[in-house]
Amino acid sequence: MPYPRPAFEAKICPPDELAARAAALPRPLVFTNGCFDILHRGHVTYLAQARAMGAALVVALNTDASVRRQGKGGDRPMNALEDRLAVMAALQSVDLVTWFDEDTPIARILEARPDILAKGGDWAPENIVGAPEVRGWGGEVHSIPFAVERSTTALIRRIRSS
Repeated sequence: MPYPRPAFEAKICPPDELAARAAALPRPLVFTNGCFDILHRGHVTYLAQARAMGAALVVALNTDASVRRQGKGGDRPMNALEDRLAVMAALQSVDLVTWFDEDTPIARILEARPDILAKGGDWAPENIVGAPEVRGWGGEVHSIPFAVERSTTALIRRIRSS
């Protein structure tokens, strides 16, 4: 007998539904994006910090092709988009998860119209994609300092060397 789909998978939102589903979330709405290939402590700490800035958090993931274009290595992502979406949706701090195939998440940012745009501490606020647009409608842009230094690339390197 097949098992029912886990309830958290309802948080996976196709891009064409993002505007309507994000509009229904409580405000202030926080938006972030990334590959989130192999989820680690740095990721979950960052996501919890981003969520604490508002009442709901939307996360947009790079598609597999978009990750490959970032030059992270020919074998990245290690986990396919479908799996990364499910893992992200299972996190308590995440209210909605979607994806983008472009090189930047600007289309998803414009569709979600967040009150707060957040990225990790390696991004200066003025370099965060969507910052001018979010500020233009009265929103805030935050670069969240790393509380826990972790890296998927370093993790993969360590696994391969053992």
